[in-house]
Amino acid sequence: MGLHVESRASDSPYIDRVWRSRSSDVAQMMSVAAARWDLVFWEHRGQVCGAVQGPETRARPAPVPEDATFFGITFSLGTAMPHLPIDRLVDNSATIPGTTGSSFWLKGSTWRLPGYDDAEALVRRLVREDVLARDPLVAAALDGPRPEVSDRTLQRRFLAATGLTRGAVRQIDRARHAAILLQEGRPAQEVVHRLGYFDQPHLARSLSRFIGRTATQLADPPSPEPLSLLYKT
Repeated sequence: MGLHVESRASDSPYIDRVWRSRSSDVAQMMSVAAARWDLVFWEHRGQVCGAVQGPETRARPAPVPEDATFFGITFSLGTAMPHLPIDRLVDNSATIPGTTGSSFWLKGSTWRLPGYDDAEALVRRLVREDVLARDPLVAAALDGPRPEVSDRTLQRRFLAATGLTRGAVRQIDRARHAAILLQEGRPAQEVVHRLGYFDQPHLARSLSRFIGRTATQLADPPSPEPLSLLYKT
């Protein structure tokens, strides 16, 4: 019963995670904040649908179709579809037309519907056909040495590629990391010090906004309302 989720890493620089799930006897989940966008397909009662799901800046309840299966590709930070401006997808989604059990329609072409084990093949073709682009400066701005560009240029390119500011991405990723640590049984005070929160009230506000759970709820599952995919970014 609930939402059963499986995910894997990828060796593609364009992909952050590949995942699949199925629902059983659950009508709603808590969709946690996410700084990265997804290409999602699902089947419900014999009908296959697809959507581009943009970044989400806060946790919110989301309906779950009964007895449905889902498959998704979460793209790495800095990867975008230039023909779909990412700023219009923040806290929003775009339906993919012409989706069937074997194909879907995107940017004027028909594409074979990928599976959990061959998502990388679709992504390679999307890159070759210039449907996907990646700005390496974005990842460097978060994880590497400070890029040698002006602050204005960095912020402009970061927003263009992610739809979010660097500060927003860091806050979302930190809250997701905190939720995982709490689910693993780490004490809240340890999480505060490890991730650089000011104090426990600061952690509590972050969890409420981005995860939709308290530290106690994360440490003492299960909840009747499952969480969407959580993984270390």
